[in-house]
Amino acid sequence: MDAMAAPLRPWSRAVLAGLLGCALFFAVGWVTAELFAPRSAPHLVLGAAVVDAAPPLLVDTAIDLFGAADKVVLAVVLAVVSAGVAVLIARVATGHPFLGELLVAGLGVLCLLLALTRPEGAPVWVLPSVLATVAAVFGLHRITRAPAPGAQPSRRVFVRSLAGMGIATVLATAGGIAVAGVRRSSQSLRAHVHLPAPARPAPPIPAGAQVDLPQMPPLTTPNQDFYRVDTALIPPRVDPEQWRLRIHGLTEQDMELTYADLLAEDLVQVHLTLTCVSNPVGGDLAGNATWLGVPLRRLLQRAGPQQEADMVLSRSVDGFTAGTPLPALTDDRGALLAVGMNGQVLPVDHGFPVRMVVPGLYGYVSATKWVTDLEVTRFDRATAYWTERGWAPRAPIKTAARIDVPRSGDTFDGGTVMVGGTAWAQHRGVRRVQVRVDDGPWREATLATEVNIDTWRQWFIQLEGLTPGEHRITCRAWDPSGPQTATVAPPVPNGSSGYHSVTVTARE
Repeated sequence: MDAMAAPLRPWSRAVLAGLLGCALFFAVGWVTAELFAPRSAPHLVLGAAVVDAAPPLLVDTAIDLFGAADKVVLAVVLAVVSAGVAVLIARVATGHPFLGELLVAGLGVLCLLLALTRPEGAPVWVLPSVLATVAAVFGLHRITRAPAPGAQPSRRVFVRSLAGMGIATVLATAGGIAVAGVRRSSQSLRAHVHLPAPARPAPPIPAGAQVDLPQMPPLTTPNQDFYRVDTALIPPRVDPEQWRLRIHGLTEQDMELTYADLLAEDLVQVHLTLTCVSNPVGGDLAGNATWLGVPLRRLLQRAGPQQEADMVLSRSVDGFTAGTPLPALTDDRGALLAVGMNGQVLPVDHGFPVRMVVPGLYGYVSATKWVTDLEVTRFDRATAYWTERGWAPRAPIKTAARIDVPRSGDTFDGGTVMVGGTAWAQHRGVRRVQVRVDDGPWREATLATEVNIDTWRQWFIQLEGLTPGEHRITCRAWDPSGPQTATVAPPVPNGSSGYHSVTVTARE
């Protein structure tokens, strides 16, 4: 028998057909989305649905384990699961072609419905799922067609069909890359934005604010190192010329602002530390930056919140929402609509063109990126993305301290070690930091110079007289009301708490 005419084994056909069919589905969906609505690609709406459906404990665990790589891990898991499902469908189709095609169509309808039910979805969002489904069904039909009922396609037919699917997948992928490149180059985006100088610059960072110890983090976090935690699988691409901010709800008058309107305002600059509610005790989901923007207090005063209002529901272009206490946006703490970060135009990963930054509150209730809507409302009338999932509606940042130097597992010679770290109590200020060895007495650390009460504060202490062996070093911070709580709590529902410790070894 001609080897090319002989049929392949069912599972061999299923693996090859399933993997290539899966690739074709997502490639066609991607290039179509790039042409019409980039965030409507099937892989993105599937990923967004998984993120939305994930319980808070799972989300917190993923952030704790993988940090900023959590979205990469999610993408890999989705790819593996999708490939596995595609192989199973292809295996079904080898014996029951119509049933296989029906299953593919069902998955396409699922993606279509998920796209339409996204908060930012529009009718055009159905196109990527529809065309991807048509391409995958057609490819599956071609690859599983048989010369007669009950027979299997020959090797030659299978290979030719497989080659055709491969070529289509490559062309669709190349088209997606090309269209994405044209879209990026045709948009103004960050490269063409020139920020005006602040009307009120931030005070210079005082001498002595940075502790000079090896491996101590910088006082100001570089943009590329600033933590990123949000619900967007890929950061939205927002053209600043098309961006609009609507302020409405329980207001005396509705307002709509353009990006140019914001840049024409008297901009202010502030040093401010942000902290993620998912940050574990001693974690690094905190960062300090110099932000440039428009005071929210000023804009809300123009809109005129009604007396009954107590919350502002902010909305991102990708549908994420956060509920912020109205007083935190109208008091003197300096909440901003930020357009700049550390002297640069706001990075895309951190909310370009505009995001919120609010001193003293965890990000999930205040730091909306890619913000496009502010609704003045009430806590008893509206809920936000994470509060609907069991997190606390109000979330002031808890006072905390961490040890940055040394790290757990480090060893040192003799009985003396330099210890340094970072503490924060946004909008209250760090007043003391204490350190103890094992279960010994608390010792006072030396505080670095304070920048302001809304930024973190570094500290250091020299510990002497440590005996050879293993030791546990623990720290705690004080704000004006007293020491941070020793009660151990997980991040859910309103932030972790407890003392941070490291275990080190002293050598003789």
